[in-house]
Amino acid sequence: MDRVSAFTDDALGEHDTIGLVEELHAGHVGVREVVEAAIARIERVDPDLGAMAYRAFDRARVESRDPRGGFFAGVPTVVKDNVDVAGMPTREGADAWIGRPAAVDGDFARMYLATGLIPLGKSQLSEYGFSAAAEHPRLGAVRSPWSPSHVAGGSSAGAAALVASGALPIAHGNDGGGSIRIPASINGLVGLKPTRGRLAQARLTREMPVPIVSDGVLTRSVRDTAAFYREAERVYRPLSLPPIGDLTRPGRNRLRVGLSTTGGSPASAQLRELTLKTAVLLEELGHHVEEVEPQVSEQLADDFLLYWGFLALVVMRTGRRTHGRTWDPTRLDHLTHGLARHAGRRLHRLPGAIRRLRRASADSAAFYERYDVALTPTLAHSTPLVGYLDPSQSYDLLIDRLTSWVSFTPLQNVTGDPAISLPLQSTSTGLPAGMMFAAAAGREGVLLELAYELEEARPFARIGAPVGG
Repeated sequence: MDRVSAFTDDALGEHDTIGLVEELHAGHVGVREVVEAAIARIERVDPDLGAMAYRAFDRARVESRDPRGGFFAGVPTVVKDNVDVAGMPTREGADAWIGRPAAVDGDFARMYLATGLIPLGKSQLSEYGFSAAAEHPRLGAVRSPWSPSHVAGGSSAGAAALVASGALPIAHGNDGGGSIRIPASINGLVGLKPTRGRLAQARLTREMPVPIVSDGVLTRSVRDTAAFYREAERVYRPLSLPPIGDLTRPGRNRLRVGLSTTGGSPASAQLRELTLKTAVLLEELGHHVEEVEPQVSEQLADDFLLYWGFLALVVMRTGRRTHGRTWDPTRLDHLTHGLARHAGRRLHRLPGAIRRLRRASADSAAFYERYDVALTPTLAHSTPLVGYLDPSQSYDLLIDRLTSWVSFTPLQNVTGDPAISLPLQSTSTGLPAGMMFAAAAGREGVLLELAYELEEARPFARIGAPVGG
């Protein structure tokens, strides 16, 4: 199995984000040197990965001469191509219109870049983020650096592929049905979907009938993810949530863990076995694990699919107003069209679905009165090959394949609770398999402390080490 590795003996080395910050602060490397190294790495691996949606390399070079302040000052990154960054087009993983540069940073990008990160461009996603695999009939597929014959997941596929390959230490992603956690699982990364409202977001995202989308990051280490939320909190502090603070080590409390390997669709035999192995590890560390009834009912899965389709229907009906006269809906893929049709035929059911989805938060709160953490596999079966979720296939085939694979992650988008995928296991073919841990709203700290403990007990695999030097 050929892997795509960008790791080499340059200014980025094998450092995670914190390691790179330490090198920059110590003066061992310079910002301009780091940015040039990241550009060179992207140019080397992206022909195999298809991870970049837009390159802003010259802009990054200019910014590297006088980087803005912040803890991450000078660290290169990319922003997912469904968030506005001033001067860059936002194309949503589609080619159905001609993108124009955004006039100003979106709310999230403003907060994200205020931490000092330097954007090298935009990362690729599935069309409008609707699919869990970024395959496109004309733009191509985003491929996993662990095995380019397999998908990199979605929708934050490009971000995950770049971080896992070593091209970048950290990248932005967002998660409306698992879109941070899914590519984290596939690419062997840490992917935390935070509590609803934890980070700054665009008004349209905040005002959705059920605000399912949360922004965040993909990283190779727990400390990088924890540091990002610490720094983000210094820029944007939601008063409705308890602070996460500066978390740097495992927690001391032993946790009550509720395990499930069934949901909208059950996990495969292999993924169930890997989840039970994770439970054994937890028990060896002193936590209490017991198997519980699944939190995801068939009704919730159906309601989520209808709501997901409603979002596609909104895209179809507002596209020309949003994107202008170059808008051509015939260029949208079969999944987007199929989801919109699914919702259009069932609009009379939508109010009831929204009511039930909103009530899921109360059911979740009751669950977390009995358990501190929920454990499931991130995905129901192993990573599919490129082509399995090709959106030029029929909608019925696509949606059946998607819902049977992505059956665990949407719950926390509905409830607003935090959940994290950790690269604790691998499949029989050697590909990463994430384990997902969820907690009550506002309790990211519990998840990060547990993540530190698990990372220490079972260090995460990485694609490659630097060569030379």
